[in-house]
Amino acid sequence: MKTIREHDRVVLTANIPAEGLEAGDVGTVVHVYNDGHAYEVEFVTLDGHTAAVVTLELNHVRGVNRREMTHARELAAA
Repeated sequence: MKTIREHDRVVLTANIPAEGLEAGDVGTVVHVYNDGHAYEVEFVTLDGHTAAVVTLELNHVRGVNRREMTHARELAAA
């Protein structure tokens, strides 16, 4: 398994309903905690607005696969 570092893109592996996030959403690591046991991840809409910044444990994210493609979905109204 590849080490996840700051500025890496990651894929959410679980829904986070309180933030409007769904498994499969792609975010960027903005901080690594405790040698990679948790991450601060920013999720951004396609027009560049921050949708959420959340702290996630290692089991809630994974690195991206080079054969994956980003997919668009609309966020629920806040």
